[in-house]
Amino acid sequence: MFKKISVIGAGQVGSTTAFILAQKKLCNEIVLIDVVEGTAQGKALDIMQCNSLLDFETKIIGSNDYSLIKDSEIVVVTAGLARSPTMTREELLNKNAGIIKSVCEKIKIFAPNSVLIMITNPLDVMTWLAWKTTGFETKKIIGQAGVLDSARLKTFIGIETKESASEIKALVLGGHGDSMLALKNEIKVNGKKASDLINENKLNEIIKRTVNGGGEIVELLKTGSAYYAPAASVVKMIELIEKENDEVIACSVYCTGEFGLQDIFIGVPVKLCKNGVKEIVEIKLNESELNALHNSAEKYKKIIESLKI
Repeated sequence: MFKKISVIGAGQVGSTTAFILAQKKLCNEIVLIDVVEGTAQGKALDIMQCNSLLDFETKIIGSNDYSLIKDSEIVVVTAGLARSPTMTREELLNKNAGIIKSVCEKIKIFAPNSVLIMITNPLDVMTWLAWKTTGFETKKIIGQAGVLDSARLKTFIGIETKESASEIKALVLGGHGDSMLALKNEIKVNGKKASDLINENKLNEIIKRTVNGGGEIVELLKTGSAYYAPAASVVKMIELIEKENDEVIACSVYCTGEFGLQDIFIGVPVKLCKNGVKEIVEIKLNESELNALHNSAEKYKKIIESLKI
């Protein structure tokens, strides 16, 4: 169990993350920070009032004061603007870059030894910016992307095959956006290849729906974006950091030659540990998949070059 986990941003994703963390009993204390007076305080109090109902003893503090994140072992950053129905993740770029730079400057001061998990979109770019701003070791900065995208793919495969999503294995690599790469050969349903159970056209439709998984929710909600699955994905990452059980998941991490990728945060298979990234797992990709992964990385490199901060 961790002593303290801090969550920056008390919007839907941040508050839901804090709520699930409390239910899972993964830490003794959660600090929820937001710039809007009363927001973090009110949501922290609301979550705390569930303790007797859901049987947890986690202390939850809401504040506008960043100094309270001191000694956090993990800091989760959800701060930033959500997508509107007409926005792509990339269009959020410069609006959220200023927010993330400011947040990360405070994390550098008050929680310099923490593992940093980024959620703010465009995810891969904001993860890179967090690294540049904090100066943390690259292994201590992780972007939550592939965990969420893989979970969406498992859900849609489960709906099609009528199998439990817990019995489905899948990996989605690349950037958290339109260039993400679902590995068809890695999709297994009860140990069987999904391609043996689902025809190619339908499987391609499911993968396309996965790529647009967040956009579909934005269109339905009209005034917001996804938060339950993103929050649950973060908590899954924190569980794996705590357990150090060598489970392979997809996260946006810094590559130094793996898969031929260099100097970029992008979604690849990883193992996590209490120091952050334990290992990037170089699974075998075919030529088409490797090209798609490189194209995704190049896209985000160009976006980084266009940053106005």
